[in-house]
Amino acid sequence: MTVQLLQGNRACALGALAAGCRFFAGYPITPSSEIAEIMARELPKLGGKFIQMEDEIASIAAIIGASVGGLKVMTATSGPGFSLMQENIGYAVVAEVPCVVINVMRGGPSTGLPTSPAQGDVMQARWGTHGDHPIIALAPATVLETFELTLAAFNFAEKFRTPVLVLMDEIVGHMREKVALPEVGVSQIVNREMPTVPPEWYEPFGNPPSDVPPLAPFGEGYRYHITGLLHDVRGFPTSRLDEIQPWIDRVFRKIDNNRDEICMWDEDGIDDARVLLVAYGSTARSARQALKLARARYGRKVGLLRLKTLWPFPEEAVERAAENAQRVVVAEMNLGQIALEVERLVGRSKVLRVGRADGQMVTPEQILDAMRASPEQFTRRATPARVQREG
Repeated sequence: MTVQLLQGNRACALGALAAGCRFFAGYPITPSSEIAEIMARELPKLGGKFIQMEDEIASIAAIIGASVGGLKVMTATSGPGFSLMQENIGYAVVAEVPCVVINVMRGGPSTGLPTSPAQGDVMQARWGTHGDHPIIALAPATVLETFELTLAAFNFAEKFRTPVLVLMDEIVGHMREKVALPEVGVSQIVNREMPTVPPEWYEPFGNPPSDVPPLAPFGEGYRYHITGLLHDVRGFPTSRLDEIQPWIDRVFRKIDNNRDEICMWDEDGIDDARVLLVAYGSTARSARQALKLARARYGRKVGLLRLKTLWPFPEEAVERAAENAQRVVVAEMNLGQIALEVERLVGRSKVLRVGRADGQMVTPEQILDAMRASPEQFTRRATPARVQREG
């Protein structure tokens, strides 16, 4: 391993290349542009292709087409571009096309705060494209983890034939840390399953025991139909319930039955915690510092549950970690998105939100203030500003 000072966005690009990404289509947008710049420079060295598209809609359309052609693919964007990609993310879900979408989150809505951090796209990642559908979304907190989770995103996309989202934020994307990137062996790389039957027997949307049908590349002897409409096992549009319902069940099942593999998190001191912190991305760094300060200054029994997978939501981990806690503090750079999921699981009365959407980080002191909030403030789910003003 070579120790190097590495930026988060570069770690993302290197993780993609290590995973076997050989096609990138994108459109420059702060704070993700470095990913496109690095892929433009490095992909040709590996026989891959980089295309700068005219916009984000074209970018995700291009990677869907390249994936169907047999390549591992990625695009990278931020808030406004992520909004434009939503329809085609849905297309990739319904057509079961493996692809990775990096969203380096920034302040919004609209053009918002282009160079400032945020975590406001969490619910958009889950529900931004219409209709009922499963999705996988990962959230790294360090430069090294950005490399690792980008690699994991490709493995999940290929294994489960699905789009996978990586929700970085501006801080993680632009900060630099001293890291030693691990060597990635062949055994750590997952490739999509290829059909082993003759073309005339091939069902691109069939129901195999794994719930993930093999995906044949276009142009290699397997001719089949791809559509955004709900379809039968061969990809042709259908309105028959006996064909639609099995497909819907299978698409959800292939994610739900593999939650143990997909859902990832870190725990620190949760066994005897009376106050549980829940955080992700760069905000988890503030939460970890708040935990250290609370233990050192006040001797408080504080634990941290740091989420690496946001979707599917790691429900069992949250319920288990919060079981003995008197208070659950959810810190995030929005006004309560993951907090909604935590409240759903453990009850609103137990949860205190620490959120901000002004382009600034949630600080350790704000999280400490929330731990010290009075019962009245706690039941009102005070914002950091309210806690500071009234505490």
